[in-house]
Amino acid sequence: MSHPGPQVIDKLAKPRSEWRHLLTPEQYAVLFEEATERPFSSSLNDEKRAGTFICAACLLPLFTSDAKFDSRTGWPSFTRPIQGHVGIKRDFKLIWPRLEYHCSRCEGHHGHVFNDGPLPRRQRWCNNGFALQFVPAGEPLPTPRT
Repeated sequence: MSHPGPQVIDKLAKPRSEWRHLLTPEQYAVLFEEATERPFSSSLNDEKRAGTFICAACLLPLFTSDAKFDSRTGWPSFTRPIQGHVGIKRDFKLIWPRLEYHCSRCEGHHGHVFNDGPLPRRQRWCNNGFALQFVPAGEPLPTPRT
């Protein structure tokens, strides 16, 4: 499954009050309050079909199914995002710094990057399932929210 190379992603400036209205309480908590869902609570952890994982808030494609793997952590995990579709920042909420990543378009929080993934990249993009939606291969991607 391929996507075009890097592109400039226009930011989507939407007030938090609008996101709260559009999303479930669980989605809003993860995406805009940086909460973490319980492990094994998302059905996307077991999703094995070909397709695309998109941001549950703005609907930007973030990961393809060929990058997904079973990390046995309880959260959907990927070896790499779609290039240019996520941003990264340092997260100091725990004692040691972590790499937090978010959607490049709406800046919703998705998860953290760890260096314990499979070869050759050794990266595990650990994503909250509530922050994603899955679109099976062959189905059209939804129009991004405005």
